[in-house]
Amino acid sequence: MDQITSKVQIREIVAAAKQQGQQSGIECLILSLQECLLKKKVRFPLLEFAAREIMLFVPEAEQLHLTDRLIATTEMGSYVLTGIILQQRLTEHFEESIHKACTYITMGNQWYVCDIIGERVLGHALLTSPKKAIPLLEELAHHPDKWIVRTIGVATHYAVKKGLPATYVDILLKLLVSLSNKTDFHVKKGIGWGPKQSQSFTLS
Repeated sequence: MDQITSKVQIREIVAAAKQQGQQSGIECLILSLQECLLKKKVRFPLLEFAAREIMLFVPEAEQLHLTDRLIATTEMGSYVLTGIILQQRLTEHFEESIHKACTYITMGNQWYVCDIIGERVLGHALLTSPKKAIPLLEELAHHPDKWIVRTIGVATHYAVKKGLPATYVDILLKLLVSLSNKTDFHVKKGIGWGPKQSQSFTLS
């Protein structure tokens, strides 16, 4: 598998995909990204950079269609691109972005989809807008899908690690403790991250 190792390469790939999109429509943009980026070996930080470059030119009205099509490829990198695109939309479309992330997490039905998207969307939302995010996480705690419950722990772990204020950490710790009776392995592991990170935060 070919490897992409620099931002220069990423810019070239994204520029070529942009040109394809301008000439032949968004479907050709997506096909170009899939063949030239998603099927290559690329580190996550470079994929995140690619997503931000893509967001510079994709019209707002086409962004969710883009993420729908990216997710449909089921390529590992598609979850990183989608996570960052939704993250960038949080400012203007907060609840919509979180709910869309949850839809993709449910569709993915794998721990890595949950964690990749959960960190980048719900985790970032919690870190940057805790007052808005916490009520949504409290609602999601009752969600029937195990991956959505797991992502509460994933988001908490991310936000605490990145410096979430202690006041909010206490609230989230109580929420995670309330979920401690869950028996599914993936849920238990996911929600366990939050308390472990919170304990490190408290000790430090």
